[in-house]
Amino acid sequence: MTLNGWIQIALFCVLVTALVKPFGGYMTRVFSGERTFLSPLLQPIERVVYRICGVEEAQEQHWATYAVAMLFFSAAGFVILYGLQRMQGFLPFNPQGQTAIEQSLAFNTSISFVTNTNWQSYVPETTMSYLTQMAGLTVHNFVSAATGIVLAIALVRGFARRSAQTVGNFWVDLTRCVLYILLPISIVIALFFVWQGVPQNLNAYTQVTTLEGAKQVIAQGPVASQEVIKIIGTNGGGFFNANSAHPYENPNALTNLVQMVMIFSIGAALTNVFGRMVGNQRQGWAIFAVMGLLFLAGVTTVYSAESPGNPAFAAFHVDQSPSDLQPGGNMEGKEVRFGIANSSLFTTATTDTSCGAVNNMHDSLMPLGGMVPIVNIMLGEIISGGVGSGLYGMLIFAILAVFIAGLMVGRTPEYLGKKIDAKEVKMAMLAVLVLSFSILGFTALATVLPAGLAGPANSGPHGFSEILYAYTSSTGNNGSAFAGISANTPFYNTTLGLAMYIGRFVMVVPIMAIAGSLAAKKIVPASAGTFPTDGGLFVGLLIGVIAITGGLIYFPAISLGPVVEHLAMNAGTLY
Repeated sequence: MTLNGWIQIALFCVLVTALVKPFGGYMTRVFSGERTFLSPLLQPIERVVYRICGVEEAQEQHWATYAVAMLFFSAAGFVILYGLQRMQGFLPFNPQGQTAIEQSLAFNTSISFVTNTNWQSYVPETTMSYLTQMAGLTVHNFVSAATGIVLAIALVRGFARRSAQTVGNFWVDLTRCVLYILLPISIVIALFFVWQGVPQNLNAYTQVTTLEGAKQVIAQGPVASQEVIKIIGTNGGGFFNANSAHPYENPNALTNLVQMVMIFSIGAALTNVFGRMVGNQRQGWAIFAVMGLLFLAGVTTVYSAESPGNPAFAAFHVDQSPSDLQPGGNMEGKEVRFGIANSSLFTTATTDTSCGAVNNMHDSLMPLGGMVPIVNIMLGEIISGGVGSGLYGMLIFAILAVFIAGLMVGRTPEYLGKKIDAKEVKMAMLAVLVLSFSILGFTALATVLPAGLAGPANSGPHGFSEILYAYTSSTGNNGSAFAGISANTPFYNTTLGLAMYIGRFVMVVPIMAIAGSLAAKKIVPASAGTFPTDGGLFVGLLIGVIAITGGLIYFPAISLGPVVEHLAMNAGTLY
């Protein structure tokens, strides 16, 4: 670890924090239907969209109607994307002549992009046509990200409203999110990326002769337009297999910094949206503080685990110590252009997406470094997280925290003036247990079936970690992977696709039920019997409940993988 590395981490934290309030204020105005500086340009387009789609802007929906609209929209997106992949060989914008995608892979990829997971069991530049990349994957990068954001907004409305039967209109929220938030940012940053050297064209791949006389094919295409929404929407699903480790997706240190800040920007700013909409910005800052503390704990763990190097190298007796042998730290699989500090940031920041170099890096992390993304995803990606999912995951823990605290001190469990009853607690626990059921259930299945055991490249604890991480990532709608696992098989394509579906939609329905239940309640003014939820005591309580919940549900799985690897490695055993 170096001073320069900590300065880079500090700069990242300062930039993200600086964006929270202004960006949060803008998004609040968008979802409240207020006028913004883009309204003169975009409002006419917005109204045309409503007219074409038959949407009544002023007509709001019950939570069940909101959820059903989201489910039908996602189902339609799945069918269209599946058909596009299967028929791409007959469609235009295919200069490389890419053929139809195999059935199980098309199934997996369709669910992946519809759920904002963006798991890639394929090499994009040798598998997908330009049309599939643009009209299929990039479009879903927009709408799946928007879906996650508007679900979080619906839950926030549940806390903010009183005696209401509606939580908003899904179609209106989705349109405004894409039109006023995702699209303007994407246009501006895509132009910045092009300026920095990211390709944006429809040309066929370039064939060149190297200095050694060998033939080489250089892939290109509409990269910048997909790269920006991949990042801002915390999607993953890069144009190239290496994602942001590829110099065409991430050319230099400046684009690397911009990408990392963009990954956190919407998720962090949504905490401010929450505070503004419930009428108390301190509540939003309390949630942001919890996210920040957990993030700093994670990045410190990764940075400290990777900086000394790999202790297993000592078994080769090449040098006296790992630090002498590896003065730059454990650089295997890292983005050497940016160093350990930036790789640690990217590892922790991208626990909600596969958009970074993490696809290739996680398998070469030290065991404790690799444990950080596993833990973060298992907890629901509450460290900023996927756009929307980070906030509603954190609010689920907040509901559990005030309920437990209320029982412990003999006070009525209330959060933001809303009494937390048995229904909300049951739905919150259902949302939490759905994740553990999928992660541990599919992992157990894969470790006993031959088709599952054929996937990991390593045996022992590390092979188990590869399987565990795959189902953790897919259930958590993350999309990154330990590169050592071969997941492009019918077994993994199918089971990982089912895990993605469960992690997105089965979890979201209970959350929407909570939103509807809270919206119907009256707000009770704070009193001497109300547990404070906007100070340091609440921050500590919330972190404690998160730690306890994660320990009780996931600790057996976590300890069997990375912790055992750590013990074996320090004993001088190579896995």
